[in-house]
Amino acid sequence: MTRKPTKPSAAAMTRKPVARKTAKAPDKTPPQAKDSPPEGDRIAKVLARAGVASRREAERMIEAGRVTVNGKTIDSPALNVTARARITVDGKPVGEPDPERIWLYHKPAGLVTTNRDEKGRATIFDKLPPDLPRVMTVGRLDLNSEGLLLLTNDGGLKRKLELPSTGWLRKYRVRINGRPTEDTFTPLRKGIEIDGEKFQPMEISLDRQQGANAWATVGLREGKNREIRRAMEAIGLTVNRLIRVSYGPFQLGNLKPGEVEELRRRVVRDQLGLDGAVPPETRRKPARRRK
Repeated sequence: MTRKPTKPSAAAMTRKPVARKTAKAPDKTPPQAKDSPPEGDRIAKVLARAGVASRREAERMIEAGRVTVNGKTIDSPALNVTARARITVDGKPVGEPDPERIWLYHKPAGLVTTNRDEKGRATIFDKLPPDLPRVMTVGRLDLNSEGLLLLTNDGGLKRKLELPSTGWLRKYRVRINGRPTEDTFTPLRKGIEIDGEKFQPMEISLDRQQGANAWATVGLREGKNREIRRAMEAIGLTVNRLIRVSYGPFQLGNLKPGEVEELRRRVVRDQLGLDGAVPPETRRKPARRRK
C-alpha cells in the first residue's frame, strides 16, 4: 500500500523562515579612544594663552574669519588644536605662548580703559610705555577713577583674575563731598539694591574730614560698573575722587601716575598658584609713561 502525500497545515504554510544570526564584528576601537577628550586645547584658549586676546575676543575674531589653522580659515571656536598646529591671526603667525606675566599700572584720571574709544578720547594704551608687549587689562577703572590697574599678557589669566570666585578684596580711597558719619554707611555695609540691582555688602571705614570733604576707605569683592559712585549717590553723597589702592594681594604702593612695574615671576607663581619653572628674576624699574 502506498501512502498519499500529506498536505502541509495552514499554520506551517504561513510560518516565516527563521533568519540566521550573524556574528557581530568585534569593536576594534581602543578603549582609551572611546572616552578620551579631543587632543589639544580649544583654539580660543590657545589664542588667549598666546596673548592675542581674551577668550571672548578670540571667539569674535574667529567668527569674523580672521583666524586660520594649518592654512584654512575657521569660523567656529569649537575646534581643538595642538602645539603642532600652524595658526595665524590677520595673516600673522601666532607663536608659542609666553609665561604668564602681570604688571602693576597706576592709571591716571582722564583715560579710558579700552583699546579704542568711539568718542576719540585718550586711552590707557595710548600712554603705556612703548617697550611693553601686548597686554590686556584685568577689569576696568572708569574715566575719572585712578589708581591700581593690573595688566597681563595672558587672556586665560585675565579671566581668572576677573572672576568673582577669586574672592579678592579691592580697596579704594574715596573722597566724598559732605560730612558723613560712620552710621551714614550702614546701608552699604549691609548691602543695597539700586534700580533692581543688588550690591554686595561693602567694607567701609571713615578716615578723616578735610574741609567740605571726607575721606573713606572702601573694600569690594565684586566690580560692577561705577559701583562705589552709584552706592554713595544712593545714600545722598557725591564722590569727587576715587583711587584704587589694592587688588587682592597686589598693592599700588609708591607707584606714580603713569608708571608701570612688572611683578616678579616668583610673586606671580606664589600668589596665583601657577606651576612650572621659575626663570631668573629681574626686578624691573618702573617704566615712565610715554610723553
